[in-house]
Amino acid sequence: MEQNTTDPGATIQVTGLHKRFGANQALDGMTFTVHPGRITGFVGPNGAGKSTTMRVVLGLDTPDRGTALVGGRPYRSLRRPLAHLGALLDAGAVQPGRTARNHLLWLARSQGIDARRVDRVLADAGLGGVARRKAGPFSLGMRQRLGIAAALLGDPPVLMLDEPFNGLDPEGFRWIRALLADQAARGRAVLVSSHLMGELQDTADHVIVVGRGRVIADSPVADLLAGASQGRTTLRTPDLDGAVRVLAGAGATVSSTAPGTATVLGPSPDRIAALLAAAGVPFTELAAHRPSLEEAYLELTRDAVQYRAGHSAPEAGR
Repeated sequence: MEQNTTDPGATIQVTGLHKRFGANQALDGMTFTVHPGRITGFVGPNGAGKSTTMRVVLGLDTPDRGTALVGGRPYRSLRRPLAHLGALLDAGAVQPGRTARNHLLWLARSQGIDARRVDRVLADAGLGGVARRKAGPFSLGMRQRLGIAAALLGDPPVLMLDEPFNGLDPEGFRWIRALLADQAARGRAVLVSSHLMGELQDTADHVIVVGRGRVIADSPVADLLAGASQGRTTLRTPDLDGAVRVLAGAGATVSSTAPGTATVLGPSPDRIAALLAAAGVPFTELAAHRPSLEEAYLELTRDAVQYRAGHSAPEAGR
């Protein structure tokens, strides 16, 4: 792995973005910074403003108020933008009659990039063997790889990828995890928007949670998970009634989650163990609750979901 070579231009700075589409307030003061040297997850419910924010960063949408800067400058002002920011917004944005190599070669020539770089990123994306095949029949996973290769074409200090895990097979998941980690280790800023919380939990260092056009949380993943645990402990015991009496008497909140299993809120696992031992109540498991990123995300965005399924009554005969 190459030595960290942090570029002073390796940032995305979003400040006070407001954007309205008709009656819809898509962005309502969106503000955050994507820093170099780490992978930042960008998550939120549908309609939260993620795609609009990324389009504003790329100059595809104009905000009503606020700024979006790449390395301190508007994207539209950059002379060779692919050398500053590489983006994947739509894996399907490829002319189907062009070969994979010609698609990238067309982009490279528009930016003064050598053809050898095209062959390099195709190989890095695992597409060397299909470089001269037309992109039209490519699977979604292959198009994702081609889109990521295009994002890497200018060897930029900033990457911004929207749903890059979509359509990838298990080998593809492993490939992109390694790719993103390598880019961050080189001091580059990496912003990844995804609905796959499990992948982000294993991949991202930092996460920005948004809802209704504004930032809800901007935190290291570890801190977000620690906050979501809320001092909860999972307890398994053959004498649940006895454990509830002892722990409730000590001021703990105990909620049964299954036969012989409860969640305890309040005392530390060591304190719970001491209380139960002193009262002669046996237990088979005592573990601090380890929340997932999905749990933390759902709790944070509970009041920010714009599109929520209703509960229909079951049809007759079903």
